[in-house]
Amino acid sequence: MKKGRYASVVRHHPWIFSGAIEKVIGNPGPGETVSVRSEDGAISGVGAYSPFSQIRVRFWAFKDREIDNSFFYERLKAAIKSRFDLAIPSTTNAYRLVNAESDGLPGLVIDRYSNFLVCQFLSQGVEYWRDGIIAQLISLVPNQGIFERSDGDVRQKEGLEIKTGLIIGEKPPNLIEIMEEGCKFLVDIKSGHKTGFYLDQRENRILLSRFSEGARILNCFSYTGGFAVWAIKGGAREVINIDSSRIALDLAEENARINNLDQGRMQNIHGDAFKILREFTNEREKFDIVVLDPPKFAMSKAGLPVAARGYKDINLSAFKLLRPGGLLFTFSCSGLMQHDLFQKIVFDAAIDAETEAQIITRLTQAKDHPTALNFPEGTYLKGLMCRISG
Repeated sequence: MKKGRYASVVRHHPWIFSGAIEKVIGNPGPGETVSVRSEDGAISGVGAYSPFSQIRVRFWAFKDREIDNSFFYERLKAAIKSRFDLAIPSTTNAYRLVNAESDGLPGLVIDRYSNFLVCQFLSQGVEYWRDGIIAQLISLVPNQGIFERSDGDVRQKEGLEIKTGLIIGEKPPNLIEIMEEGCKFLVDIKSGHKTGFYLDQRENRILLSRFSEGARILNCFSYTGGFAVWAIKGGAREVINIDSSRIALDLAEENARINNLDQGRMQNIHGDAFKILREFTNEREKFDIVVLDPPKFAMSKAGLPVAARGYKDINLSAFKLLRPGGLLFTFSCSGLMQHDLFQKIVFDAAIDAETEAQIITRLTQAKDHPTALNFPEGTYLKGLMCRISG
């Protein structure tokens, strides 16, 4: 490590950027294990080497230890056990088993959907140890099949090709039915968003249902209707979904049907949420609750200003559409968007909408998506539940 660039290692941050490295001794290949040394030569830990990424090393451990299949068995076993320590209810069979850096396995994401597992190998390190990881996973979690969705943009930054498809076991059906605390959802793990479903929003969907009785709700960027199903189950009199994907909206209708909900209380609008929000504002539509759960707007630090304008635009429209006493559930899943900046953007939108609002509670990802204290970047989902004064 370079002199003066060692502080992050002392704080056990799991990443070392290329600019912090003084020199590389030897010629490590992609994903191979390297020792990290301070300027005085002391070993501070071991990590996976990634020659093509700005994140040059991802730590496996902050001590000198051998990285082998037994290491991955220990880490996987601990991560999986922690999910059951969280008392995931028996009425839920879809959740995250491994959350990458926050479970001490940088670049590895494993989600369970009923009897199928979906894996993402998003760094050189886990790609290097891929076969061993799969073997340990099979021994720890009984399953019908393991499907790969290594198609995130981060993989390309690591110098890895996009990879999807069946790893082992049965080929999953086109749609898998999952249970979420009593609600059913159909999930496309082969080509749906993320690994198929927004598992990280589970607790926020359930929270919305508690405020939905008799409400008229606008659900923007609705995807396959997760928030909508929970809202109708909670007694909403009307939910309007907006999404740019016709396929997602069709699946939202199916999700309402398999839950035996009154589909007449759900209306789906296929189109651009930004445009439709402005149209609703011009038409002076009013809602009791607005949900804003957009896709990631900020792909890089350079893109943050544009992302901020996008978040302000939709929140401004949302504030104008809410009745006095109405609720706004607003989110950002952009990891680069800081909590304070997101709150400021929502506040600026309220000011421009000439309304007053309170933060009732702060929202984040579900408990099966934990954040390690040494890795604050792991809290990528920021949300606010705001109430319009009046």
